[in-house]
Amino acid sequence: MSEASKTGNFITQIIDKDNETGKHGGKVLTRFPPEPNGYLHIGHAKSICLNFGIAERYQGQCNLRFDDTNPEKENVEFIDSIKKDVEWLGFEWADQPKYASDYFDQLFAYACKMIEEGTAYVCELNAEQMREYRGTLKEPGKNSPYRDRTPEENMALFLDMRDGKYADGEKVLRAKIDMASPNINLRDPIIYRIRHVHHHQTGDKWCVYPMYDFTHSLSDAIEGVTHSICTLEFQDHRPLYDWTLDTLGTFHPQQIEFARLNLNYTVTSKRKLKQLVDEGHVEAWDDPRMPTISGMRRRGFTPAAIRNFCERIGVTKSDSIVDFGMLEHAIREDLDAKANRAMAVLNPIKVTLTNYPEDKEEIFTLGNHPKNEEAGTREVPFSKYLYIDAADFEEVPPRKWKRLSLGTAVRLRGGYVITCDEAIKDADGNVVELLCSYDENTLGVNPEGYKPKGVIHWVSAKHAVDANVRLYDRLFSHEAPDAKHEDKTFLDFINPESMTVASNAKVEPSLAQAEPGVGYQFEREGYFCRDLKEDGMVFNRTVTLRDSWAKIEAKS
Repeated sequence: MSEASKTGNFITQIIDKDNETGKHGGKVLTRFPPEPNGYLHIGHAKSICLNFGIAERYQGQCNLRFDDTNPEKENVEFIDSIKKDVEWLGFEWADQPKYASDYFDQLFAYACKMIEEGTAYVCELNAEQMREYRGTLKEPGKNSPYRDRTPEENMALFLDMRDGKYADGEKVLRAKIDMASPNINLRDPIIYRIRHVHHHQTGDKWCVYPMYDFTHSLSDAIEGVTHSICTLEFQDHRPLYDWTLDTLGTFHPQQIEFARLNLNYTVTSKRKLKQLVDEGHVEAWDDPRMPTISGMRRRGFTPAAIRNFCERIGVTKSDSIVDFGMLEHAIREDLDAKANRAMAVLNPIKVTLTNYPEDKEEIFTLGNHPKNEEAGTREVPFSKYLYIDAADFEEVPPRKWKRLSLGTAVRLRGGYVITCDEAIKDADGNVVELLCSYDENTLGVNPEGYKPKGVIHWVSAKHAVDANVRLYDRLFSHEAPDAKHEDKTFLDFINPESMTVASNAKVEPSLAQAEPGVGYQFEREGYFCRDLKEDGMVFNRTVTLRDSWAKIEAKS
């Protein structure tokens, strides 16, 4: 059972009560119904974990069903990415993936039944007139002049719509409910519209397509879904969901709403994510800075961490903002336990051990994980010429400096204690090489009298592997980029440092065999993984070792 299925919530309380009363004979059938018009994001992950987790909890079934009623914005790329994301998170759907388009014939028959019974009619108001007739939150709408057509007239027109005799937008089919209803969703909503467009599943069979609310409720009914779980924005749509099912006399699933995942420093609107991609602000939908599941996978986030995060934030009926740091904490926690350690120097500066023999090489055996002996060991070569990170040396060190400076000693991780004797500079005064001496009696021990300032990481220059390391950070610098800002849009808050590149990085040779997507802790640097798409030695920073943003926010 997944983490998401272990803890109860108000939804499981409803299901428990249903099971006690025998409402569905103990059956639990949920569904995850994404629209294939973009890549899934972290908000969808919460819904995936909830729907599939509940099915697991009750030994029930969860369907993966694509809501493919708008082929203009859909394609097979999105369908394939959604399947991959659900599987990667660790869930399996029942049978084959389902599509709303599987039910187009049946949905059309339901629409015809409504026409025959006088609960649907063909309307010819254009979009502007439709808005005018609809009314406002304070004022009721008014009836369409086409509302009182006979069932026979409506049926003839609807069949002509199906047969392609009208242009897009020329006519629609509307449910006949109540134009004075205080719920705008019940003011004769459109249930079918004309779209002359090729469909990725049904081809050119149809030129009329059902609307979401009509399709969703009836697809649930057709599949026998017991509990239709959706986010709070659909709460006002529930009366239409219920009206449709009651009017047609079908099986009636129960719609239950929960609060969606709102994460600070993040945008999850598909329209805005698409804008980021289309306008080149990011590389693609799977850019490691994107909040998409595929982007997080490429960055090195783990399925277990995302599932645990979704479990911890819980399921409620109250909207709230979740701190991005909670997600990062879940990632660190998971990777700290699982990721092997390795050494990588991101901003290298050369170190020459002046008293180490030119032709000598040694092999140090280092543990892969300090808390897990079963992770094994790796061999790390050592030689006269090394690289350390430039940030680990200061000519004039600040107070409490615990790294290398002139005349001080530090220990090399898993190796000797070295002392810096001289710093060589270029014509511009930049330190380009450090001349140091090592003590051959300090391998693995601290002889009396030695007080090295600290421990730093390193790689042997002769054996180092060149790497391109991408240091990813939050895509937005404002905690609420999606909120209304005077004279600004979410694009104005793109973090210019959301990606920096250490193009001259040097990594230990064991990383030449790193598998793409597998997490490593680069000691003292953070958690990284080899990129899933790029050829060669390209590593992505998954997350820092500590929450640096907490300090930034404390200062601001």
